[in-house]
Amino acid sequence: MSCYILKIDCSDSKGLIYKISDILYKNDLNIEKNDEYVDAEIGKFFYRALISGEVNAQKVEKELRECMPKDVNISLAKKTKKNIIIMVTKESHCLGDLLLKNYSEELNANILAVVSNYDELKPLVDKFDIPYHCVSHENLNRAEHEEKVLAVLKQYDVDYIILAKYMRILSSDFVKHYEQKMINIHHSFLPAFIGANPYKQAFIRGVKIIGATAHFVNDNLDEGPIISQDVINVDHEFSWKDMQKAGKNVEKNVLSNAVELALEDRVFVHGNKTIIF
Repeated sequence: MSCYILKIDCSDSKGLIYKISDILYKNDLNIEKNDEYVDAEIGKFFYRALISGEVNAQKVEKELRECMPKDVNISLAKKTKKNIIIMVTKESHCLGDLLLKNYSEELNANILAVVSNYDELKPLVDKFDIPYHCVSHENLNRAEHEEKVLAVLKQYDVDYIILAKYMRILSSDFVKHYEQKMINIHHSFLPAFIGANPYKQAFIRGVKIIGATAHFVNDNLDEGPIISQDVINVDHEFSWKDMQKAGKNVEKNVLSNAVELALEDRVFVHGNKTIIF
């Protein structure tokens, strides 16, 4: 028996849960698990359900639209592995974590390829028999380099692109090709400590927490809708290298969590924030 993920968001109104459940029941579908949330400030309803049965997606969606508010958004898709591409520069911690999770089948994804602007991480990726594309940025301006990267990405049917410490700023023209499909990770020292070696800057400043943020990429640098965050405590006994090591652990854990949430269709984007079930 097949499993599907149903996601709905719309203006809130009376009886929505009943209407959804009634239609699913009449189509001989079973709700394995469901979650709902209403943002009372804006009157917005969010709903996610794991359903099982033989689904006629077109029929179910049509019946739902007929009884829901006009602004409804409906997604009904079979629960399957999603296709992802990982983009990296030179740091291996986030990439390595995702490769290992995928190898041990802990990640509900097909890693189609790894794309980088350097070839340093190719030996690591080769161990997992995953295609590695090095698209060097040398002697190219940003637009020229992005055009070459897009040419590689368009070879694949991809659901999400994971920026696992891809250390290049992407233009708006690039981002628009993959809106709400690109997930980035960065340390949470921004905007206080930017540029080279933020952990050393934080050490000099005497910070007491280290954190990381994973978010969808949009036109505003590192300001897209947040999916996952975490922090750990540090103290005066940490050297800046200790902080950097600890920070890398937080980064890979936060990115992995964000990727898993996206792969399981648990994330709704509304404005510049997320609702996560």
